[in-house]
Amino acid sequence: MTDVAEKVRFLSQPEAYGPDVENVEVRETHMSWVFLTERHVYKLKKPVIYPHLDFSTTEKRRRNCEAEVRLNRRLADGVYLGIVALRLDGQRLHLGGEGEIVDWLVHMNRLPEADMLDRRIAEGRLAHADIEKLANFLADFYARTPAETDEAYLDHLAREQPINRSVLELPELGFRETALPQLDALDHAIEELRLALEARISAGCMVEGHGDLRPEHVCLNDSPKIIDGLEFNRRMRIIDPFDEVNYLGLECEMEGAAWIRPVLLEVLERRIDRRPEPALMALYGTFRMLLRARLSAAHLLEDEIRKPDKWGPQTFRYLALAEREAVNLPYRADQIAIRSPAGT
Repeated sequence: MTDVAEKVRFLSQPEAYGPDVENVEVRETHMSWVFLTERHVYKLKKPVIYPHLDFSTTEKRRRNCEAEVRLNRRLADGVYLGIVALRLDGQRLHLGGEGEIVDWLVHMNRLPEADMLDRRIAEGRLAHADIEKLANFLADFYARTPAETDEAYLDHLAREQPINRSVLELPELGFRETALPQLDALDHAIEELRLALEARISAGCMVEGHGDLRPEHVCLNDSPKIIDGLEFNRRMRIIDPFDEVNYLGLECEMEGAAWIRPVLLEVLERRIDRRPEPALMALYGTFRMLLRARLSAAHLLEDEIRKPDKWGPQTFRYLALAEREAVNLPYRADQIAIRSPAGT
């Protein structure tokens, strides 16, 4: 049986992709190895099991690869080429052709990294018109995407918020004092605003969106392309478009471009209307920033921490945004003190 290390070694070599490839860049994430050639990208799923996904068998990874291609083609036309089999013929691994299938990879055209939104923000190469174009592209997507009227969104909140609390309250991480007021406020807001959320669900305001709309997933070349949608869990993709676009705006603010969020939301409101009330927008923003704070903090729990100097400061930055977003949440009387730094 071919082990994972052998697959990664083979796919890290230019010879695996034919005579036209001279270099392969390898990137590792929690769930995949990504192999970038001059023109293409190949993604190999890790054989991992997490609470929200199971990539433990070749067949499960094949199904996930197919889902990734199908879902991401909605927002990245011409980028996702399909899936390709990694095969073993005797003792030799190769892509496609004949032989025993030992794994599957997602095959993509490579996008120009200089045109990814995070790079454009960092280098100051971004105009108001670029963001309006992106917002209209997203509005077109949401307008043609069928409404989802089940309670997947509420289920997602109910599942993720306790996990946010369990991680951010760990005393050894040092975030509890900062995070606790926002965690308490969000718990209360979810209860208080449940009827408002149910009303938006019943009104058809939820769609199957991207699920992880961050600047590093957005390409702004000739026409917008958005990659790396969250393919492994449908519940995490069911979302209010205003939540998803607000989240992108907050992530742009984390990159240093706070001006982007109001532009995105203004276009979205003009195009699809039905903007949520301020308290719901506050719930959306607070939840997303606490979720991102938790994911950032969780890196500090790994056995081998990559970039250890990054995660603590980043977590506190997300918590600062969560605190700001929480100002418009409905508060209990005993939470009024956290509405402002002075407690007034």
